[in-house]
Amino acid sequence: MTKEEKIRASFDTSTPPEVLSQLARDKHVNVRWHVAANPSTPPETLAQLSRDKDKTVRRNVARNLSTPPEALAALSRDKDDVVRWRVAANTSTPPKVLVTLSRDEDDDVRWNVAANTSTPPEVLLILMVDDKEDVREEVEVALSRRMTP
Repeated sequence: MTKEEKIRASFDTSTPPEVLSQLARDKHVNVRWHVAANPSTPPETLAQLSRDKDKTVRRNVARNLSTPPEALAALSRDKDDVVRWRVAANTSTPPKVLVTLSRDEDDDVRWNVAANTSTPPEVLLILMVDDKEDVREEVEVALSRRMTP
């Protein structure tokens, strides 16, 4: 396959899982990036990509709803703050990981925890007294969304 064919196949949701798994090992970052974003990529392949050396690949894994909980937990400790805030925004992130991310040093990470519809109410209560006003405001928005029928 040419690079262009690989890229097309890597973001096509009808590409067979075994082909996506093969493309996840491609030398071209653009191919791996698209595989990481593809909702049809198998969870075990996403777990493999969660350890990719390229942060843009890890960023796509972090926001993919098919990423397994263990991989999201590992990505929540990534040195790249954008990876962490994408984990915080992912509605598939386990509550235990959201609790940890609610104490992250980066306020964008905490804001995304507040905005995540899967964040447990007790975590929102913690964030209600956050140092950053925008985080507190997002908690108010999140709570009002939950109270609106």
